[in-house]
Amino acid sequence: MIEARSDGSLHYLIRFPDDYQPGQRCPVLLHIHGAGGRGTDLERLKETGVMAEAQHDNPGLRPFILVEPQCASDSWFDRFERLLAFCEHIFAADYTDQSRFYLSGISMGGYTAYQLMMSRPELFTAAMVCCGGGMYWNAARLKQIPLRIFHGMDDTTVYPEESIRMASRVNSSGGSAQLYLFSACGHDCWTRVYANPDHYTWLLMHRKEV
Repeated sequence: MIEARSDGSLHYLIRFPDDYQPGQRCPVLLHIHGAGGRGTDLERLKETGVMAEAQHDNPGLRPFILVEPQCASDSWFDRFERLLAFCEHIFAADYTDQSRFYLSGISMGGYTAYQLMMSRPELFTAAMVCCGGGMYWNAARLKQIPLRIFHGMDDTTVYPEESIRMASRVNSSGGSAQLYLFSACGHDCWTRVYANPDHYTWLLMHRKEV
């Protein structure tokens, strides 16, 4: 079941595995939505990304605790310090396996995901970013985080060069970024990405020492 919660500064959705037992530490996938999820209606977060797939019972998501905060401002960067504190709060929660703390983001949330990882790279084990971009000149901050980066080649909202540049800079800095470019695909590359359970299997292949 997907629950609505608040940490006092951000409202968010959380979903525990069906067999979850209190006190159990599980892999956590923190998802950062795009501009379409902004507002105060948490139900909007169930329309795309991991929460949509959880409702479809995507088998790849079953081991994860899923967490998705909502942006009630114009952009995540208006609330970035709050969001960073929220990430730290979830990382420290008694249900989080800190060796398996994963991140994903879509569009505006993809830009934000990169900034979160650059700000606190030690938190995140691996990440998936769809049609995002960011400060590629700071990509060396991401070299310890395995990445899968996705973009539609026909995207005119966020140009695919944003992902191409970021992946190139991460890899030239000694990191590990896998770039997936989809032909005949516009801005919405995320529907096919989040529907594919193989990407969640890939996340779970990665652990870090804590």
